[in-house]
Amino acid sequence: MPRSKKGKRGSGKPAPGSLRQEVLQLQLSAKAPLLLKGGRNGVKAESSDDELTSDIQSHYSSASESASVLEDGPGSEAVDEQTAQEEAEDKLKQYIDNLTDKSAKTRLAALESLRQAFSSRVLYDFLIERRLTVCDCLERCLKKGAGEEQAVAAMVFVLLCVQLGSGSEGEEGFKTLRPILSNILMDAGASAAARQSCARALGMCCYVSAAEEGEDLVKSTSHLESVFMSSYPNREGVLPTPKPGSAGLYSAALQAWALLLTLCPGSRLSVLLHLHLPKLQACLESTDVNYRIAVGETIALLVELGREIDEDFEVEDSVSLCECLKALATDGNKHRAKSDRRKQRSIFREVLHYIENEDFQEEKIRFGVEGIYIDSWTRRRIYDSFKEMLESGVRHHLQFNPLLRDVFGLGAPLILDAAVKGSKISRFEKLTSSSTWDFWEVAGLPNMEKHGIELIFSVMEYHINHLFNSAAFKARTKLRSKVRDKRADVM
Repeated sequence: MPRSKKGKRGSGKPAPGSLRQEVLQLQLSAKAPLLLKGGRNGVKAESSDDELTSDIQSHYSSASESASVLEDGPGSEAVDEQTAQEEAEDKLKQYIDNLTDKSAKTRLAALESLRQAFSSRVLYDFLIERRLTVCDCLERCLKKGAGEEQAVAAMVFVLLCVQLGSGSEGEEGFKTLRPILSNILMDAGASAAARQSCARALGMCCYVSAAEEGEDLVKSTSHLESVFMSSYPNREGVLPTPKPGSAGLYSAALQAWALLLTLCPGSRLSVLLHLHLPKLQACLESTDVNYRIAVGETIALLVELGREIDEDFEVEDSVSLCECLKALATDGNKHRAKSDRRKQRSIFREVLHYIENEDFQEEKIRFGVEGIYIDSWTRRRIYDSFKEMLESGVRHHLQFNPLLRDVFGLGAPLILDAAVKGSKISRFEKLTSSSTWDFWEVAGLPNMEKHGIELIFSVMEYHINHLFNSAAFKARTKLRSKVRDKRADVM
């Protein structure tokens, strides 16, 4: 579809009868006789017809350009947004086409570009018509690509599922690619990066697209279990020596498995708790700090799920578990990096407090004018999984992606995706829409009785005046910038 040419400066002519056209005609009529007399060095008058024509065209062009600069209004903004959206979609189409290129470097670059685009924006309308094409391309990359290409393709497939949501479209794609992801995950000869990425993809895609499909859930959890159970101690109680890259794979598989546990029914959870809790406790002595942290968070999640099933649930040998957690929460070994020690102590203090007192440190995630509370280990595991995939785009998806809003109980999006700009509320709107108590907290006043309501309103008046002055200053600056523009008409 040809792009719209509306909104491009210099595309129109001055309106007939306007003051600018009359001035322009006077200038041309005064200049025409000089051009027709002939130029220097005896150039004939007939040869200057082309010069006159080009001169007229240049004047019309500059006049129309100036008119467009001075007459830009709200309508041109909408046209610019539409043009930008069309250009972005053209780029996405090119990236999708590049997934079938013969060059591995070109395919990898296209996958990285799609990964950034899918994580930063909601593209449901664009992808719903092309989901089969994208799935076919990703399937080819997973089957025939090398390790790095397989790793990125798995991540792109996760983002595609997040974009399509929990409907039949995402479920259809997951049923197609789940066997391929499982095969790469279980293949000991595949690269560690590809297996690690497929472990995350298997967990996230199953959580998003097959939440109500029991068979896919059972198969996915079983495959993930078979991976991280390789880190369990042997019959003598000795932990196996980790291979290079295996700790990252175990962590990814364990975290993906923990995410899927939040979907399991209580009967299956009871079996898994008794099977895995004692073995995971032994894995707290692992030499890899990230795997130790993943194990500690999973233990806390399992205990939380157990207490939801049965109020009287207790961990077997809880004394030994708490002693181990205390040691990790106060670990001061100098042979470990300082940042690793700090991170480990922070996480295991939270795990210990929850095991002993059922105390969870609540956290609030803000996005736009909304926010969600992370008030349980289950909720933290779900949020961390989405954040790991979406990275910096997680807040945008929390605002506009129906899937994430449904997962966290936020309801329908407050503002349509087409009006993303409107989601940013100015400081003045925040100030005027806040309650008196909000102003009291912002002002930092110790108590209302001492200072009185009059002081609060004086603070409000000061901030409002300051914001009005700032807005007026910005408006003046924009106006003066247009006047100073060298393309503006000087009458």
